[in-house]
Amino acid sequence: METKTCTTPRLALYTLTALLALAACKTEPSRETDIPSPIKSSYGSTIGLPDSLGYYDKVLGALAGSAIGDAMGASTEMWHRKDIQKTYGYVQGITPAIRPQSPEGTWDHNLQAGATTDDTRWKALMAGYIGENRNELAPRAFARMLTDYYEAAVSDLGDESLLESTDAIDSTLERVDWIREWARVAQAYQAGPDSYNLARDRFYGGDLTCAGMLYTPALGLVAENPEAAYRLAYDHALFDLGYARDISALVAAMTRMAMNTSQTDSLLNTAVFIDPYRFEDSRLVGRISLTLALSARNYVKRARLLRPLPKDFSRDSLLRLVPTGYPEGPEGWRQQEFIYSNLERDQKAHAFHAGEIWQILIASLEFGQGDFMKTMQFIVNYGRDNDTVAAVAGMILGAQLGFEALPERERQLVLRFSRDQLGMDLEAMAREICGLDAGWRPATPKPEPSG
Repeated sequence: METKTCTTPRLALYTLTALLALAACKTEPSRETDIPSPIKSSYGSTIGLPDSLGYYDKVLGALAGSAIGDAMGASTEMWHRKDIQKTYGYVQGITPAIRPQSPEGTWDHNLQAGATTDDTRWKALMAGYIGENRNELAPRAFARMLTDYYEAAVSDLGDESLLESTDAIDSTLERVDWIREWARVAQAYQAGPDSYNLARDRFYGGDLTCAGMLYTPALGLVAENPEAAYRLAYDHALFDLGYARDISALVAAMTRMAMNTSQTDSLLNTAVFIDPYRFEDSRLVGRISLTLALSARNYVKRARLLRPLPKDFSRDSLLRLVPTGYPEGPEGWRQQEFIYSNLERDQKAHAFHAGEIWQILIASLEFGQGDFMKTMQFIVNYGRDNDTVAAVAGMILGAQLGFEALPERERQLVLRFSRDQLGMDLEAMAREICGLDAGWRPATPKPEPSG
């Protein structure tokens, strides 16, 4: 007789035991290892503004430094470097602005040394804007300021005295034409997003022009720290497209950083560590402004590593290439020309492209290592949109060095010419930015008591 084995009760017992064991496991606390993402500190967030006297010196230095750069480039703006060498040799300082008047250039023909362009006029506009809107530095207030300025300039066309002088109306039209395209965008910004997007996209031909770079560095003079300067400038870059807006914000952050560091690496690393909107997360291309900055610094570093020419090498041909007035020898010019040649290969379709200006700016700061005139000379003798690049670099280095450390001849020349010939008082502009009374003057330090 066959014996039958019943497995069902035994299987049920095993199943119950397994379920009880599983339930027991669930009651024990789980032990998970959590490695958090890094917490990035805000670059330069611990630095503060200098005291009132030092602050004024930094702000005036920024304005004067920018005007010096603008004036040095005014006579050769948009020239090729070979043409600069044929006419001037190696430009070492401020030269007369022998050029026709234009809305973006000088407002009269052939002005003496010290004349500046729209780059300095923008600093004057920003001083007024900051002074009047200190507690409301916001895009809408900025747009309103520009439209008010435009409307005031247009209203001057109704002055009956202009009927008596065609020369007088030419001057008035120049002031209107300078701000007209900017005002179109500012008006559209206040009207709404659809109007604004169209106006911005057609601004200056609808390309990545260096629009914001003309004025955003001034916002770095009043921001709490470099990242705050970046955010403030980014919001005000109403005319910029694409990564041009990132660049306009970075030059403001660099200006703010410059007020508290004497180290070129710390200054240039602003472009590495200030990225509050995480442009570097962009797929495929990353952060274009950083790529351009690193390539520019690399050109300078590679130039420094060029091997000296052999002693038996004929230097006659190299000597003939060195511009008249160049302060260093053939080896120095060989390095500088190496950097220029690399920058030239990266040139954009037009000289006032934001990416090109940014790249020249970074190369110049790396090359000059805090030496104001060496940096300005590098920029101006390269050519292209050299007055704008030099104006931005001059503001950054002027904020770093302060007015008293700028070259004596150049700083006094731009102060005097701007005030007496152009109607822009740089000292008054600095007081306005600093929020000081109109009649304020820096106190004369008392002499130390003798032993």
